[in-house]
Amino acid sequence: MATLILVRHGRTTANAGGILAGRTAGVSLDEVGRDQAARTAERLGPVPLVGVVSSPLERCRQTARTILDRQPGSPVRLIDKGITECDYGDWQGRTISELAKEDLWSVVQRQPSAVVFPGGESMPTMQARAVAAVRRRDAEFEAEHGPGAVWAAVSHGDIIKSILADALGMHLDLFQRIHVNPASISIIRYGASRPDVVATNTDAGDLSWLATKPADDDAVIGGGAGHETPDPARS
Repeated sequence: MATLILVRHGRTTANAGGILAGRTAGVSLDEVGRDQAARTAERLGPVPLVGVVSSPLERCRQTARTILDRQPGSPVRLIDKGITECDYGDWQGRTISELAKEDLWSVVQRQPSAVVFPGGESMPTMQARAVAAVRRRDAEFEAEHGPGAVWAAVSHGDIIKSILADALGMHLDLFQRIHVNPASISIIRYGASRPDVVATNTDAGDLSWLATKPADDDAVIGGGAGHETPDPARS
């Protein structure tokens, strides 16, 4: 099975200012966000990615470019609207502190499956199109490059949380229990039996083991021995 690396974009000017950017054009990474993206790119440098798929929004495209610049090969570069930010409608561009006073805010926190943003999309719709997009791309990469294919999807916090919730078999109403930091890495493998959530919300750590042979589809009883980090002296 292929390996999907989910990357949230680095911190933006809107994140730093406490503003819900949504799909607002021109929202870019700030200095902290650029540094975060560079550290994530360094972590992914030893991993030969076959493709990097990005949300069309600038902050994700910036993060994706940074990752691609650190890749020794030439991964395919793709934009996919299926993993773009949630359409927050009338909430877009407003401050988080102001939105927290809205009645809908408590529903977003406790029952996301019932949320339809005024003038925007519902959270179940957001999850459905994001999950469909990454599963479709995953199948395409595996079909073209084999079960050892590793690829990255650069997207947004709520999008990645909803994809992880689906992979974990969690109801959308529980997805607020998942945290996804700026420029963090989460890893999923879509096996024949079930999705395998390998990692969530990681900000540091070696990833060179992803360049080794693909994992087995079956879960190992007792947890197994884990992955082995390749020894540079043997390469």
